[in-house]
Amino acid sequence: MLTEKSRERYQTACNYIPGGVNSPVRAFKSVGLTPLFIDHAGGARIYDIDGNEFIDYVCSWGPLILGHSHPRIVEAICAAAANGTSFGAPCEKEIELAELICQAIPSVEQVRMVNSGTEATMSAIRLARAFTGRDKIVKFEGCYHGHADSFLIKAGSGLLTAGKPNSPGIPEDVTAHTMIAGYNNIESVQQLFDRFGSEIAAVIVEPVAGNMGLVLPEADFLQGLRKITEDNGSLLIFDEVITGFRLTYGGFQNLVGVSPDLTTMGKIIGGGLPVGAYGGRKEIMERISPQGDVYQAGTLSGNPLAMAAGTATLRILKDNDCYDRMEGLAQLLTGNLKNVLEKNGLYGSINSIGSMFSVFFTSRQVVDYESVQSCDVDLYARFYRNLLQEGIYFPPSQFEVCFLSCAHELNDINYTVEAFDRALKQTIREER
Repeated sequence: MLTEKSRERYQTACNYIPGGVNSPVRAFKSVGLTPLFIDHAGGARIYDIDGNEFIDYVCSWGPLILGHSHPRIVEAICAAAANGTSFGAPCEKEIELAELICQAIPSVEQVRMVNSGTEATMSAIRLARAFTGRDKIVKFEGCYHGHADSFLIKAGSGLLTAGKPNSPGIPEDVTAHTMIAGYNNIESVQQLFDRFGSEIAAVIVEPVAGNMGLVLPEADFLQGLRKITEDNGSLLIFDEVITGFRLTYGGFQNLVGVSPDLTTMGKIIGGGLPVGAYGGRKEIMERISPQGDVYQAGTLSGNPLAMAAGTATLRILKDNDCYDRMEGLAQLLTGNLKNVLEKNGLYGSINSIGSMFSVFFTSRQVVDYESVQSCDVDLYARFYRNLLQEGIYFPPSQFEVCFLSCAHELNDINYTVEAFDRALKQTIREER
């Protein structure tokens, strides 16, 4: 696999961009490579500037549920752009997308558009604190809610790979209001509420953890969070930036029957363009300016391009069998990958749900932050390099999630299984 052009462009990028990338995990550091620079993409495939072709299981970290360059999404963006890329004023597409979201997620009675998942979670926390009159929040080990100061404590995603529990530049008096509980450990949450219940504004959680690899909620974990927060007058916030419209039409909350007070969204609802949103009960959302006293604003919030792409995406997802088809392909893929691991005698664990999955190199079942920490990141890096040579583009980190899209076909799945097998065999030979 030739990478000369990507390596040259990376050296140039490092002169002008910190670390050569605009988001840390893209740097490929945890897999011992320099990043590939992508030239174009279509369907389930991406192509780098050296001409290499890959079956893509990153899908822009989740948003591209319809695949790359879906004709109806491209058409919607072009049509919107022809009428103006930004107005800094209301447009009808804002209403259309907001209505689709509120109809799809019953707990969301009103929604405010923003530009990123970080904006959404940051704003939701501010709103929760104002609504309850309390300062403290509870988050979970390994869950990542964007890079706002309050959240960068035992966070997932790139921070987990880098082994950094937080980031310099965050005042201690800010993080003092953030308390950490164990994901899938309801007792740890109860202990915090037993001591600080009257001071806790909200619990924020990824209902399916997707930033320490894929970790599924155990039975009654989310229901337990709902009961504890209700008993103590705190708000429950579901961070569905990843899971919103990914596993079903609506939120994961629709599948488990747990209604949070606030929900944050992003990724899919923008159709591949920058977007975020937070919504919830009307009585809470009415506290947001200009109707209420909680200030939050954004020049490009609700911009016509993202609204058009998001609206087109949700209408496509609503009107066909995408979810059943993706889940069927994912089950076929992960089932065969498990067989390949067993056949090669290499320890590993695969978590999957719907169109999401993660391959963990550990002998333990991965159910929480502690078991995630048992993964062999060096082994994943060696395997990743071999898998990339086979034309398969997995996340360049042990602690990120693989995504299928509606564009993946059966032949993609079959080739991926064969490539996975060859990459494992090569990794084993290198071990010896």
